[in-house]
Amino acid sequence: MSKKNTKNKKAKGNSRKSTVTMLNNISDIRRFFHRNDRPIFFISATNFNLLGIDEWCKNFKYISYIDCFDGRHPNVFVPKETVHPEFESIEDINAYLLEHKEVIDFIKSSRRRPKVVFLMFDKRIEKICRELNIDVWFPKASLREKIDHKIETVRIGNAAGVPSVPNVLSKIKDWDHLVELAKPVGDDLVLQSAFGDSGHTTFFIKNKNDFKKVENQLVGQGEIKIMKRIDCRGSAIEACATKAGTLVGPLMTELVGFKQLTPYRGGWCGNEIFPDAFNEEIRGKAKTYTQQFGDQLVKEGYRGYFELDFLIDKDDGEVYLGECNPRVTGASSMTNHAAFAHADAPLFLFHLLEFSNVPFDIDVDELNQRWSNRDNIDDWCQMVIKHTADSVDILTEAPESGIWSLLPDGSVEFNRFDYHRRAIANEREAFFLRISKPGDYRYEGADLGILITRGRAMGKGFQLNKRSKQWIEGIKAKFKADPLPTAEPVAISDPAFKIM
Repeated sequence: MSKKNTKNKKAKGNSRKSTVTMLNNISDIRRFFHRNDRPIFFISATNFNLLGIDEWCKNFKYISYIDCFDGRHPNVFVPKETVHPEFESIEDINAYLLEHKEVIDFIKSSRRRPKVVFLMFDKRIEKICRELNIDVWFPKASLREKIDHKIETVRIGNAAGVPSVPNVLSKIKDWDHLVELAKPVGDDLVLQSAFGDSGHTTFFIKNKNDFKKVENQLVGQGEIKIMKRIDCRGSAIEACATKAGTLVGPLMTELVGFKQLTPYRGGWCGNEIFPDAFNEEIRGKAKTYTQQFGDQLVKEGYRGYFELDFLIDKDDGEVYLGECNPRVTGASSMTNHAAFAHADAPLFLFHLLEFSNVPFDIDVDELNQRWSNRDNIDDWCQMVIKHTADSVDILTEAPESGIWSLLPDGSVEFNRFDYHRRAIANEREAFFLRISKPGDYRYEGADLGILITRGRAMGKGFQLNKRSKQWIEGIKAKFKADPLPTAEPVAISDPAFKIM
């Protein structure tokens, strides 16, 4: 070997060594991602969940199936659509993208071994990634599926010392069997099956008639979570389990079941974040429970980003574990744009850090204390707008993504294109991310788009306020559609599937 080659090899070795320097504080972490040279891709139906992460992490790109920005976002890559089987899940979309020649060429254009993150993935997608020599920066799909199991969530919570609403876990044979099982928790019940989007697998049962309507979705479906029904407020909190401990984001309220937004009773349809959403005791308890749950997840072998739903009992303020989503979620956009994220770093950056194999030493307790300070919580809300009518048609017009204005008469108009939610100047402006476009079917439950505004979506009694209703009605009015040709067959299942 020549001296020149030896010298080059030594230089490369020194370069590699320099990339594993200990990161000791937030400044080090921010600089590390500012200089990141590893290609990282978020592959999903849209880039909504991790919107804005590309501005914190160099070489972070989005590969999407839906082009929400009509080709105007510099870091979103959408391949030309090719013939494919009907999608039945977001995993189907991701598999389609990973097997698309344009996507493969785009990923392989990177000089270094690519890294990918997903909203949803399974063993099939892991296999495709191995064949493409791509690293998945998330725990194994099998482990994520185990933790996502609502019954397993209760057990992990019990092990972590995080209480659930009084419940019984059991298979259900019939109505009489349910009555017998439910004696410890009462006769006004909420039942949940192991998997599924909120609103689709949550059932409210007071009597035999209620049960008969959903019997086929409960009997023969394995263990069911049989809960006492409480008068509660839903909340969400996201966190990241790392080798240094569990980092916890702010506690958010949830928008659930509003008929203006979703046709599904109990279905999630948005979030709010504001300083006085919960008192200090509730925020503190949620933070502690989330840390305990995250630390238990590490013992289970899981690390990285996750979300917990908490149920806050309105009668006594007790905080109960609802469910766990071992992934990024629809609330991730809120968490990663909160005031603390701009002051320090978005929570998802710590997920990337955990999988970067770079040593870091941060004071998790100090960060959690700072992030829970009300000064680091500002007022924002997001509303996920679905088509709520029991009808099917074909869209001919759809409002474009960008900044919209709410006019004095309650109507809305397009103001300017932007892909930054921080570009919203005041509560009379909103960032709209379009999901459904002209040519798409509009059916009950179809996602039309996400509306993000400063301020609150709900008012007294946690009902939608007047401004929110005006925004929803105004945006929906911008969608135009033609009826289906009478001879055209329609085979759209209900629900389609969750894409965010």
